[in-house]
Amino acid sequence: MWIWRGSLPLLLLAAAAAAAAAEPASTLEGPSRPVTVPLREDRGHAVDLPDTDPRVQRRVTGWAPEQIAVALSAAPTSAWVSWITGDFQMGGAVKPLDPGTAGSVVRYGLAADSLVREATGDALVYSQLYPFEGLQNYTSGIIHHVRLQGLEPGTKYYYQCGDPAIPGATSAVHAFRTMPAVGPRSYPGRIAVVGDLGLTYNTTSTVEHMASKQPDLVLLLGDVSYANLYLTNGTGTDCYSCSFAKSTPIHETYQPRWDYWGRYMEPVTSTTPMMVVEGNHEIEQQIGNKTFAAYSARFAFPSKESDSFSPFYYSFDAGGIHFIMLAAYADYSKSGEQYRWLEKDLAKVDRSVTPWLVAGWHAPWYSTYKAHYREAECMRVAMEELLYSYGLDIVFTGHVHAYERSNRVFNYTLDPCGAVHISVGDGGNREKMATHHADDPGRCPEPLSTPDDFMGGFCAFNFTSGPAAGSFCWDRQPDYSAYRESSFGHGILEVKNETHALWKWHRNQDLYQGVVADEIYIVREPERCLLKSSIAAYF
Repeated sequence: MWIWRGSLPLLLLAAAAAAAAAEPASTLEGPSRPVTVPLREDRGHAVDLPDTDPRVQRRVTGWAPEQIAVALSAAPTSAWVSWITGDFQMGGAVKPLDPGTAGSVVRYGLAADSLVREATGDALVYSQLYPFEGLQNYTSGIIHHVRLQGLEPGTKYYYQCGDPAIPGATSAVHAFRTMPAVGPRSYPGRIAVVGDLGLTYNTTSTVEHMASKQPDLVLLLGDVSYANLYLTNGTGTDCYSCSFAKSTPIHETYQPRWDYWGRYMEPVTSTTPMMVVEGNHEIEQQIGNKTFAAYSARFAFPSKESDSFSPFYYSFDAGGIHFIMLAAYADYSKSGEQYRWLEKDLAKVDRSVTPWLVAGWHAPWYSTYKAHYREAECMRVAMEELLYSYGLDIVFTGHVHAYERSNRVFNYTLDPCGAVHISVGDGGNREKMATHHADDPGRCPEPLSTPDDFMGGFCAFNFTSGPAAGSFCWDRQPDYSAYRESSFGHGILEVKNETHALWKWHRNQDLYQGVVADEIYIVREPERCLLKSSIAAYF
C-alpha cells in the first residue's frame, strides 16, 4: 500500500535517501579523517611469468610486426603507432639488425576494409652492452615509430602496420579511438592509472581487471618490465642489491624481459593508447654510463610536439584535461631544462579550454609508507610551489607498491587549493608490497645521509613546524593522508565536467566482486584557487 507525502510516495523518498547515502564522498566536504585499511592476506602472487608462458613467447615469424602499441601525441588530432620486427639477439658478441631492413608504414582509415590513408615513420635498434667478460649483450629487434596526423578527435580508426613491400610483413588490422576534442565539455570516459606493472601473475590480474573496465587511456607511472632484477644469463631475484650487488661488476639486466612484456601487453596496447613515464627500474646502466636505453627506444612520446624534446617529461591534451608527465630521475632543479620547460608549458595552459591540470611521475611526494619515505623530497622542494601556483588538481605516482590517497595538500599542510596526490601500486616485481608505515612504532626510517645519483641529492630533514615538529616522521598517520591500503590494483579516473571527477581504486582481489575499495569525487574550485593560469575555467 502506498503512503503519500504530497505527490511523492514515501517509498520513493526512502529510495532517494538511500541513493544519496551511497553517493561517494567529495573533496568539497573538506579533508577527511585519515584511514588505514588493515592488511589482508589475499593480495596476489608477485611471481614472474616464465619465458615458457605462451603469452610472452614470439608468435610471429619473419618480419611480421609484434609488440604493437598506440600512444597519444600532444593533441587528439595525432597519435603514434609503434611495433617491433625481427627478433632480439643475446650473446657475447651481437650484431645489430639494419633498421632499414623493414619499412615503417601504417595504413589506416575509418573501416577495417578501407585503410585508404598511409603514414611512414622512423626505425631504430638499441643495444644493452656490458664491457665485462662473461656477461651477455643484447640487441633489439627493429623498433618502428609512426605518427598519424590529421585525425578526427573522438573517432575510431582501424590500422595495419608493417612493410607492405615484404610478403608476410604486415600486421592484422587493429583499431583504437582518438581522444575527445580539446575543450571544457569533452572528456575521455575512463582513464586507467597503473604503476609498477612488471610481468608477474599479479600483473595478469591487474591487466585483466583493468581491461574489463574498457578504459579510453592508460597511464603507466614507471617501473615497466623489471628487466633489471635479472642477470644477463636470465637468473632473477626478489632483490638485486641483496643477491648480486657484491658479485657483479655492474648492475646487469636481462633485456628479453622487455620483449616478453611487450608481447604480453599487446592485446591492450594495440587498441588502447598508453602513456608511460620512467621509473627507477628503467635506469639500466650499461657501457659508457649510458642509461634508459630500452625505455627511450621502445616507447613513442609526444616530446617534440610538446616542445620538451625529451622522453622523460612531456605533456598532452585529452579533451578538457592537460596532462603533464614529469621525470623524477632527470634534473628537476630550478636551473635545469625540465623546470624551464615546465614553466613554459604551464604558462601556455588555458584553463577555459582545458580546465583540468593533471600530473604524473614515478616517485611520490606524499607517501607515508616506510618504503621510499620522503625519497623524492628534493623534487618536491624544487617543483611543488610552481605547480601549486598554476592550480594543479591531481598527481598520480607509483613506486611504493601500495595504495595511498591524500587530502588536498601543499608543503605538508592541508590546503583547499593543494593537489590530491594518489599513489598506485602493483606487484610488478617479486619484491614484497609495502606494508609498514613510517608512523608505525619503531618504523621511522633514518633521513637520507648520502645523495642518490638519480634522485638529485637529499632534502628530507626533520620537520620544523606542525604536529611532527622536530621529528622525521609523524607519530600517527599524517592529516594529509586520507586513505592508505597495502593492496595491488589499478585506478579509474572519470572526469565528469569542468569541476567534478570521480576517482576509484580497484584492488586485484576484488576482480570478480565488483567492489570499489576507495572512491571519491575530486572537485575543482577555480574561482578560489587558480592563481596564475592564463584564463580561469568558466561556468
